[in-house]
Amino acid sequence: MCTVLRKPMVTDQLATLEQRFAEGDAAALKDIHDTFAGRMFGVALRILNDRDLAADAVQQALMQAWKAAHTYDPGRPLEPWLFSVTRRAAIDVYHRHRSREQAVSVESIEPDIHPAVDGASAEQVWLTWKVRSAVERLSSSDQAIIKRVYFEDMTHRETADELGIPIGTVKSRLFRAHRKLTAALGHLKGTA
Repeated sequence: MCTVLRKPMVTDQLATLEQRFAEGDAAALKDIHDTFAGRMFGVALRILNDRDLAADAVQQALMQAWKAAHTYDPGRPLEPWLFSVTRRAAIDVYHRHRSREQAVSVESIEPDIHPAVDGASAEQVWLTWKVRSAVERLSSSDQAIIKRVYFEDMTHRETADELGIPIGTVKSRLFRAHRKLTAALGHLKGTA
């Protein structure tokens, strides 16, 4: 993550930025990123102890903050509010990462293998089939990213390099694919 060292904002500039953000001024989000992303990264890094996961948490936090900008009260300090959003995003990233490590690999179960043979329960095979089917309904570009990040355990940077696309594109496609998979598989929550 590239952090630009800037002079701290004076109180009037910060108040103006907070007001612009609360009003939904898109340019305010860039200014917030430039002003606070480095410190948000520090918060996420302390929680996750992994630079790539912390960068993901900051990106997620900025998106969540932007979606919730209308709820922000410009009469209150912005920085603690952003840090709170960052902490929640880091915890979400941690849980997603942890559950991904514990999940049965979709690619490891062949559809014609009997569950008792490979040690997987019938429910695990069924869940795996449901996930595989949902992934196969994604666009080919989303599938390529999902398979590399989750099934091949590649970092965002490695995925971007292999596919020849910017890392921001990898992250935005991954975010879009997550939303589609969440919608397609939401009914499975709590069945694992």
